[in-house]
Amino acid sequence: MGISDVFDPSGIAVIGASATPGKLGNDAMANAKEFDGPVYPVNPSGEGEVYGYEFVDSVEETDADLALCCVPAPATPDVLEECGEAGVGAAVVFAGGFAESGPDGVELQAEVEAIAEEYDIAVLGPNTAGHIIPHKQIFSSFVPGFDEIETGDVAIVAQSGGVGVTSTFQLEREGYGVSGMYGLGNRVNTDFADVIPTLDEDPQTKAIGLHIEGTAEIDRFVDVVESAETPIVALKSGNQMRDFVQAHTAAPTQEYGRYEEVITDNGGVMADSVTELLDASRVLGKSPVPDGPNVGIVTAQAGPGIMMADYLADRGVEFPDLTSETQERLDDLLLGFTYDENPVDTGRPMPEFGEVIDAVARDENIDIVLVYEIFEHSLGYPVEELEQLANDLDKPIVFTVAGPYDALEPDRKRMEELGIPTFDAPERGAYATSVLVDSIR
Repeated sequence: MGISDVFDPSGIAVIGASATPGKLGNDAMANAKEFDGPVYPVNPSGEGEVYGYEFVDSVEETDADLALCCVPAPATPDVLEECGEAGVGAAVVFAGGFAESGPDGVELQAEVEAIAEEYDIAVLGPNTAGHIIPHKQIFSSFVPGFDEIETGDVAIVAQSGGVGVTSTFQLEREGYGVSGMYGLGNRVNTDFADVIPTLDEDPQTKAIGLHIEGTAEIDRFVDVVESAETPIVALKSGNQMRDFVQAHTAAPTQEYGRYEEVITDNGGVMADSVTELLDASRVLGKSPVPDGPNVGIVTAQAGPGIMMADYLADRGVEFPDLTSETQERLDDLLLGFTYDENPVDTGRPMPEFGEVIDAVARDENIDIVLVYEIFEHSLGYPVEELEQLANDLDKPIVFTVAGPYDALEPDRKRMEELGIPTFDAPERGAYATSVLVDSIR
């Protein structure tokens, strides 16, 4: 099966391409045109060019090894047959109306599967939003705006195209991008177990976020999760509305606990929302593995610090006493009205804030440092101290910030480069810290 052609095609054919804005074949071409290689708009009714590419009558006139099938469900078997005869190794089938739609759709999907097996074609979908790999300029999707997604280090593998799209745009809005998004849809022959191993070997992917409704290949899923070295976070949905799930991606009915067991037993995390899925993936992908579960909190505002401490305490996280050496150093740095236990509160941002973080981070009793700071133009963020810490210590530092996006962006990007994940709300920073603790329990 040509799964490698999903990840690394040399040419892309858009079958059913259109020059008419708003049509599926036009939206797919708008994204595919960003590919740094040959792109072929295939449509025997097409005339002239679309986005600078000349229409061709058949996929057999191309050298494509990845086909984007922008045709209705009933036409898909014939199109896939043509792809097989043309030597295409992978196909993305966008159309719905297959196994999720009833007996006739089940029969149609079985026909697609048989053709794919005959010609050894890896099929992503049907009933999918496609996939994107920004660092390879692969945008094989009809979703407008996907061609503007930047490169990040989290890969999203979503059974639901809607969840994949939502996750991708949320990461983009927050300034992170993705290493890839893969919409599995009905999983005719490309499932979680086919995608995860390649992502596990991808140097651009530091964490893998999964959206799961269910898979008939759960034994293969277990095997690849157990073998993966890249951190995995999973969001399992469809635990109640099973008829709704069946009508969506034809997923089998499966218990949440089966997935929870294999994910958590192998150092991964189960998330309860899209935001948790992304935050957990980011913190596991960025941070070194902590030596232990002990957390030190440093805040420039007591209110958010109390919220973070409450959140973590409710989840059984420990806040050990700081050593006497650390306490002496803090006493020299802090004003009298601050709180110099653990958590440590400076009262407000201060020129010595970076030194306070440094003192707590270097404490031998602390395994993970969680920081909250409010941006002040006169001070900025303690990037120099954080850079030194990142060089000296193999210890997770989670930074939670508040302030205007444009003012934060340069320092936030630098902190991310140093392996210090940043979050924009107290509860998100606290959740990310709890993920690090749970990953070693």
